[in-house]
Amino acid sequence: MLQALLIVIMQFVIVPLTTLRTIFVVKGEIRTASILGGLEALIYVISLGIIFSDLSNYLNMIAYAVGYAGGVVLGGYVERKLAIGYRTYNVSLLEKDLELCEMLRAEGFGVTLFEGEGRDGNKRFRLDIVVKRNREKELMKILDEKAPRAFIVAYEPTSFKGGYLVKSMKKAVKLRTFPITKQKP
Repeated sequence: MLQALLIVIMQFVIVPLTTLRTIFVVKGEIRTASILGGLEALIYVISLGIIFSDLSNYLNMIAYAVGYAGGVVLGGYVERKLAIGYRTYNVSLLEKDLELCEMLRAEGFGVTLFEGEGRDGNKRFRLDIVVKRNREKELMKILDEKAPRAFIVAYEPTSFKGGYLVKSMKKAVKLRTFPITKQKP
């Protein structure tokens, strides 16, 4: 019974490590991914060693499966909490909204405005907004309030280059942390 509990605990650790390792590989953080991969392999060998030492012990096998399933849930939770990386939101509007663009920029989001044509030849406006994943809820709250009828599509860019995105995001976060109040003349 103690072995089964140990196996469950090891799976609760190994599967979130696998999730994180995969994320770090995708994000290009190879050194971090390799460290996690080594730790993952060590835990994997130990847990399978326990199972293979007595193949008649079905409780250990069930513990492995239960621990693995629970580890997947835990790994998903950890990934959402860490929110590593960026997302790009395409926000389609029926009307040009420069006020919304400026508000989003002031909050530190990277925003580009495009004008296009809809199916019936009507003008449409699209905002491309780049956001750190840990600020997605904040962005969606603003969009829900200021553009409730917008059509929104999100995707995760694998890389980007150039622009002032990172610099402007850092600047906006500093301004929000330490607000500057204007003096009346």
